[in-house]
Amino acid sequence: MKVEGLPTIRVGTQDVACQVEGPQRAPALLLIHGVLADHRAWDGVAERLKERFRIVRYDVRGHGGSSAPPAPYSLEQLADDVPPLLDALGLDQVHLAGTSMGGMIGQQVGIRHGKRLLSLTLANNAAQQGAPAAWEQRIEVARSDGIEALVEPTVQRWFTPGFLQQQPQEVERIRAIVRGTSVEGFAGCASAIRNMAQLHQLAAIRVPTLVIVGSEDQATPPAAGKQIADAIAGAQLVTLPAAHQAAVEVPQAFCDAWLAFIARL
Repeated sequence: MKVEGLPTIRVGTQDVACQVEGPQRAPALLLIHGVLADHRAWDGVAERLKERFRIVRYDVRGHGGSSAPPAPYSLEQLADDVPPLLDALGLDQVHLAGTSMGGMIGQQVGIRHGKRLLSLTLANNAAQQGAPAAWEQRIEVARSDGIEALVEPTVQRWFTPGFLQQQPQEVERIRAIVRGTSVEGFAGCASAIRNMAQLHQLAAIRVPTLVIVGSEDQATPPAAGKQIADAIAGAQLVTLPAAHQAAVEVPQAFCDAWLAFIARL
């Protein structure tokens, strides 16, 4: 399901759907979503920060309104999509926040393109794949039964039972985003997550880093976030009362943690 009217930017051979909000001269914040999502997963955060920051949200390769080239993709490839996008937008340096797969991509941006970053925020993610077979199975399910077969298991994994019960409209909005992901785009990004092995590279990250974990996150447990924070010199670790999509479940707490981190830089 492509978002009507979201402009695309030609980046190499890809069309990248991108939304930019906020004051033109304000510091820029690039937000990167997770697999089976798109830029709208950041709505709650963007709404709270766009008065003070230039908010840049884009649909990762294979998602939303962006191109979905044939699978597989790698996290390095997905990270290398970022600098030409920033160039096209005339942005030299940005704060970057990534959630789930977006955090995995953010790790690689920090490793490969750290000079483009003012800071790095890695939320609800891991650096080492502990269950490659589960991702291979999800790819097989998507190819055989379509994305619809992944919608409910994904939503149940992403949120706490309380949020699922108390925020039915928001949960339904997220279901629709998941449902709109192309099979090829999901397979491409899921293969990148399946093959993730970058813990040993994190020492190369030299920018101020905040790691956010969800206390109830079973997809990437708090221990996975602590492992990331321990591997990056000077990284700060914050725990929020959420499952795997803290930016959706507790956007105000997410923004408060991020603004406190930025204020200390």
